[in-house]
Amino acid sequence: MTNTLHRFGAPDTFRNDYIIFAMPARGINEDGAPEKLQRFLRMALEHQPVNIGHALKGGLFRPSQNLTPLAHWRRHDVVDPEEVVRGIDACSTVAAVFDDPTKLEAFLRDLRAANLGISINISGLTDEAHTCCQRAGITRHSVEYSLGFRGDLNRLPDRHVLELSTMCGHGMISNNFARKMIDWVKEGRRPAPQAATYLARFCTCGVFNPTRAIRILEAARLGT
Repeated sequence: MTNTLHRFGAPDTFRNDYIIFAMPARGINEDGAPEKLQRFLRMALEHQPVNIGHALKGGLFRPSQNLTPLAHWRRHDVVDPEEVVRGIDACSTVAAVFDDPTKLEAFLRDLRAANLGISINISGLTDEAHTCCQRAGITRHSVEYSLGFRGDLNRLPDRHVLELSTMCGHGMISNNFARKMIDWVKEGRRPAPQAATYLARFCTCGVFNPTRAIRILEAARLGT
């Protein structure tokens, strides 16, 4: 099960959003898990993911506790990917986010050949994920669906805010912050790629998709 199933949006907004996880199970196949997870991410990096993450220590985009007024000019947008990989020292969960199904498919072929012996989970449009698996020679084991939102939907934020905030399944991106970034982009205070980076830093498990965020922010700016 993955909380990335609860990403909000119309199907067309997920055409560039694919998350693939590696998940060992404690007490079952945790022997050598850190090395296998490191190998998983290194293989993923060969196919140019837009984000990678480690559930315990974060992803490519990270907040900082030691900032000065000069941070806006000197701060790096992302950490060294190898820093994320080296930080894996225990049985945990890691993920890679792709914005292109052909890159996901190529990564799946590598995973099939590597046969790491741990659970692999793809989160995305079911038909797209199934097709990628078929082409890579992998038989899907199971499928899980999100049934969407229930209750008084009038109390929910607008569509663009939800599309951004639900890209962090743990709720670390607040609706108010997503709304603020939308306003900044509309007002010309920040370009969409920079606002997407700000949002990505608060998704501590690294499954936020900055490519999709840029598209959502631009759609909000244009009123579409």
